[in-house]
Amino acid sequence: MKKVVALLMMMQFGFGFAQAQFDLASVEKFQKELNAEYADAKTSPLLPEDLKDFQSLDFYPANAQFFVVAKFIRTENEQPFEMKTTTARKPVYVKYGEAHFSIYGQDFKLNIYRNIELSKKEQYKDYLFLPFSDLTCGNESYIGGRYLDLEIPQADTIVIDFNRSYNPYCAYNPKYSCPKVPLENDLKIEIRAGVKKFHD
Repeated sequence: MKKVVALLMMMQFGFGFAQAQFDLASVEKFQKELNAEYADAKTSPLLPEDLKDFQSLDFYPANAQFFVVAKFIRTENEQPFEMKTTTARKPVYVKYGEAHFSIYGQDFKLNIYRNIELSKKEQYKDYLFLPFSDLTCGNESYIGGRYLDLEIPQADTIVIDFNRSYNPYCAYNPKYSCPKVPLENDLKIEIRAGVKKFHD
């Protein structure tokens, strides 16, 4: 992983995965690459004692119900703000847009954010950040919520594959500084997809 990714603690993979339909092979590839990152001492956020015995992260079974093509609404004239983190660090973000979608017949909305400093870098100029929490948090999944990496869509829809959601590094090691999930991105549903909480 690029150093900027490890330092900013908010992404783990490139983009290029947006697609119109659920792809099991893509999810399996995501899981394999994430496990490889965590197994490598040079890129792993794990504590030394956890890395020593690491075999695999715990994933929910891939589920097409948690692959959604959301309506994307760009929010204009938003003011940048300092996003709270698990430390005193306050990176500047701006709300870039809203994703509106349905799961199991229920309608939901999530705010999507853009990191101001990161967007100045050519390789991340299209990067969008989607932190969320749900009813599994603190039970099956990490209490602090999870993250998704997205890219700026070209049209009025955006693909959100919760099967690719991952934990902030703070779920594994308290030395990291991780953005906290904004209250407006708390979903009143169990998102049983992506990475579960870390088990020692």
